[in-house]
Amino acid sequence: MSNTGLIIEERSRDIGNFLVGRLIPFRRKRMVGPFSFIDHMGPAKISPGNYMEVGQHPHIGLSTLTYLFEGSIMHRDSTGAVMKIEPGNVGWMTAGKGVVHTERTPIEMRDGKTYPVHGFQIWVALPKEKEDIEPYFSHTQESALPKWTENEVEYTLIAGKGFGKESPVPVYSDLFMLQLLSKTKSSFSVNGNLTGEIGICVVEGYIEACGETITEGNMLISKENDSCDIIIGAHTRLLLFGGKPFEEERFIEWNFVSSSKGKIEEAKRKWTQKEFDMVPNETGYVPLPNYKN
Repeated sequence: MSNTGLIIEERSRDIGNFLVGRLIPFRRKRMVGPFSFIDHMGPAKISPGNYMEVGQHPHIGLSTLTYLFEGSIMHRDSTGAVMKIEPGNVGWMTAGKGVVHTERTPIEMRDGKTYPVHGFQIWVALPKEKEDIEPYFSHTQESALPKWTENEVEYTLIAGKGFGKESPVPVYSDLFMLQLLSKTKSSFSVNGNLTGEIGICVVEGYIEACGETITEGNMLISKENDSCDIIIGAHTRLLLFGGKPFEEERFIEWNFVSSSKGKIEEAKRKWTQKEFDMVPNETGYVPLPNYKN
């Protein structure tokens, strides 16, 4: 995922126990636990002349998580991984010291028809001691993810630990990411079942918090770790994410995340000099914007 076109709506507001804004990073909260970037794709339509064509681009110091509700994305990276990511499955690519990847519309969806695409692409910063590990890609089937139902709310633990369960996605820090799907209006409380900072993304529907109604497209950040109480509207889809924050600051520039500005500068140099390992059987190159030696 390349964030060259990232536009952050720099508005956030305080409603009592929560900050409310448009995804992250936003001005008053740059990260939630180890989560450093969240991109909501769609809902949109893929059709001739409008296919996804994200060419070769690099990452360091993070893992990317791709989770779809609709559509498919063909992932290829410099580790040799080739995988079609489909709804409910989890694509987890750890960049470590450096990886290059592409994201494209699968060949079978290039048949002249129109297809939906809807999902999230997320960056999770690596712990300082893991920032230089070898790159790695994993793919976890939806059937392997913990699922349960409480108060007519369907839970899926996408990554990390929560509610006494653990996802098989190979994460590197204390974090959680869950999907909640409600059938009826319900109450929700963390009640100590999640650890660390807590973010709530309203994907569809609405929630009620601190006497206000928060509609889809917004994110809430709890001001109190390990604590969160909301009302979930009927037919609502939420993503909850967060975890323990790192002690060190993380710097984010273009597609690079690191605790070291020096490592980011070196990654920028390497990419402009085309010293990264590239993706087998791929062409194209996304240039680093506005780079000066």
